[in-house]
Amino acid sequence: MNDAAAPPPATGWPGVGPQVAERLAKLDIRRPQDLLLHLPLRYEDETRLVPIAAARAGAAVQVEGEVVSAEVVLRPRRQLVARIRDESGLLIARWLHFYPSLQKLLAPGRRVRVFGEVREGFFGAETIHPRIRAVDEGEPLPDSLTPVYPTTAGLAQSLLRKLVARALAAMPQEEEPLPPALRDRLELPSFGEALHALHHPAPDSDAHALETHAHPAWRRIKFEELLVQQLALRRAYNARRARRAPVLAGDGRLTGALHAHLPFRLTGAQARAVDEIARDLAAPHPMQRLLQGDVGSGKTIVAALAMLQAAESGHQAVLMAPTEILAEQHWKKLAAWLEPLGVGIAWLSGSRKKREREAELARLASGEALIAVGTHALIEDPVALPRLGLVIVDEQHRFGVRQRLALREKGADGTNPHMLMMSATPIPRTLAMSFYADLDVTVLDELPPGRTPILTKLVAEGRRGEVVARVREACLAGRQAYWVCPLIEESEALQLKTAVETYENLAAALPELRVGLVHGRLKPEEKSAVMAAFAAGEIQLLVATTVIEVGVDVPNASLMVIEHAERFGLAQLHQLRGRVGRGSAESACILLFAHPLSENGRARLKVIYENADGFAIAREDLRIRGPGEFVGARQSGLPLLRYADLEGDAELLEPARALAERLLQESPDTARRLMQRWLGGREGLLRA
Repeated sequence: MNDAAAPPPATGWPGVGPQVAERLAKLDIRRPQDLLLHLPLRYEDETRLVPIAAARAGAAVQVEGEVVSAEVVLRPRRQLVARIRDESGLLIARWLHFYPSLQKLLAPGRRVRVFGEVREGFFGAETIHPRIRAVDEGEPLPDSLTPVYPTTAGLAQSLLRKLVARALAAMPQEEEPLPPALRDRLELPSFGEALHALHHPAPDSDAHALETHAHPAWRRIKFEELLVQQLALRRAYNARRARRAPVLAGDGRLTGALHAHLPFRLTGAQARAVDEIARDLAAPHPMQRLLQGDVGSGKTIVAALAMLQAAESGHQAVLMAPTEILAEQHWKKLAAWLEPLGVGIAWLSGSRKKREREAELARLASGEALIAVGTHALIEDPVALPRLGLVIVDEQHRFGVRQRLALREKGADGTNPHMLMMSATPIPRTLAMSFYADLDVTVLDELPPGRTPILTKLVAEGRRGEVVARVREACLAGRQAYWVCPLIEESEALQLKTAVETYENLAAALPELRVGLVHGRLKPEEKSAVMAAFAAGEIQLLVATTVIEVGVDVPNASLMVIEHAERFGLAQLHQLRGRVGRGSAESACILLFAHPLSENGRARLKVIYENADGFAIAREDLRIRGPGEFVGARQSGLPLLRYADLEGDAELLEPARALAERLLQESPDTARRLMQRWLGGREGLLRA
């Protein structure tokens, strides 16, 4: 479900009725000025005529000539065939779908202009379904390339061109919002010049530069789009800082006790993260921080120390995770660390029995439990958190805007709780600067000592027997292994069937091993029992679907087999691989793949095989998938970029960010006009 507010129904404006307005709205055109930023996909050159005899096969050209004949023929199939002659030769034009009006237009002796791709036919040069119109002899040619716009059913190119031309003519002469020195340095034309160059490019324009978005006019549009995105996100950031939050200064009593009890020392990156978060929590405005770190970088201990700082200040903290398995893992780990310090911790999930759930709710409502861990069950109404000061959301990209807002609104005394989002999917720097410009970002770029490198192997499906033998060998040597079943997105039932079959086949092939099965359809208590048995070493081989993707921590597991690895995304493969290598034993991840591999599948497997660094993988993932898919923008309400490309236009991002800060401080009216131009009333798309 998309959490962004639904746009108002299209009503039209002068010259555009409700029906056309509805079609335009499908293209996100809701006001006349939106047409200005509806930019062409490509161009056709109707500024010159080519003699029929000179038309090259495969080239789209425009010819002018006289209709010699036009008739409907029935073989090999019904079609309208016209013969058009100029001084140099004859062109056959065919239409397989046509209306009587076209037959009428093609009256013998009429002069016509034909635009289309020419090919060698049985009777000489021919063109299929060309564009055609009647002309007078000597009629002037257009003086600019003809734009071809993105469109939708029922919206002709001719109408779009007319509407865009009208919007261009009515465009007000506004003051140029970009400083002259910046425009000179980045070689940017004015906004008006850029729009005219893109909608009506001169015949001598570089068509390749226009179509590949390398033209200076495109550069201006992309810079301004990045600038508006930065303005919108920084405004959201500033608005949040204007809100009130409880001051959680803490006194070091509980955090100090936890440090003293831990069997390990924090890494330098963890210590830096703890300090940054501690400073934010002590401020009177809400923290909005993203804590990102690779698989196994130790985000949970950083979260635990932040929660204790809230508890020291007499406030409650909650940690919300997207899956029951991950939430339960967090609860067990936090309980082991915090309960010996006398801190009450409640565990809430949809699967808990009614009596247990009510007991936990009562502990939270009374303030006896200062810490709550759970799934989205935490958002539900009966959960009262009278002294809520800190909200931590793990794997934050899996939650929608409304879910994050619902937690924020449980803040105490009309204040906003501090928010810490955690993600084990590292975010490339350009993406963090662009899509996360309204957050402060902390990076854990250092793995705790003792983590062993994971050997990754690519193995074709035909060598499955060797993989089974490798699993037997590892488990009989005292280690444990995971076998992850293929991802079948079309059908959950089919995925379950595959998991059960894989479990039965492996149990039969490996009778000497204790094999377990875990999947999303198991009851939560059954799932917990299987996971507990695996963690205790009672199960040697765990067959699983992707429910084990995040949070599962069994140091004795040293082998991971991922079946049909080509079906998984890069972030998933990296997460799954991170379930091994958590102890001191040599660990391996075997990626079983089936032929034939798609180009994308091959690219993903190559990236995961060659890289262990989550940031390098994330950069490649961004390149392969694009930013919208990478950050789940359609689900989370993030504003997508239409024209700028974060890889190709990275050098525009820094100056856009700097100018956004300057405009918000020195020229808020200019900032507002720019945002109005690009976003209209849609600034609400920004996420919570």
